[in-house]
Amino acid sequence: MVALRDKPVFLQPGHNAGDLVEAHKWKVLREERGIVEVDAHLPKHLLNPRDQLFGGFHGTYVDIMSIYAARSMSNDADTFSWSTTINMRIDYFAPVEGDRFFLMSEVVRNGGSTLLVSTTFTDSEGCKLAYAITTIKKEK
Repeated sequence: MVALRDKPVFLQPGHNAGDLVEAHKWKVLREERGIVEVDAHLPKHLLNPRDQLFGGFHGTYVDIMSIYAARSMSNDADTFSWSTTINMRIDYFAPVEGDRFFLMSEVVRNGGSTLLVSTTFTDSEGCKLAYAITTIKKEK
């Protein structure tokens, strides 16, 4: 199932992490079971003095995207109503800069109570900027 739409991704306005990265303004490019891709803008308040995404904020993007991809694995929202990030590793290849960038998260392994999710940051030319692996624990 592929969806192209302008609507909030995972978090509606009013959630601290989602509001920080302005997730409600992201455009969903692809949404399937275990996969989500978005076109995200780079808010000015997240920039470092070099006009790049401050490294500490990458984890917020990764967490939101990983949880969204993990939740897409469930057919019934009631069976996966909460999750906890139990591990996250981010590798930085190049700075995230400019007005827009792209995020793609994919469930690499569904282990039952935990999921391993990869998240990739790319620029408009498709160059990889950062790569993350996250372990998500599903909770009811």
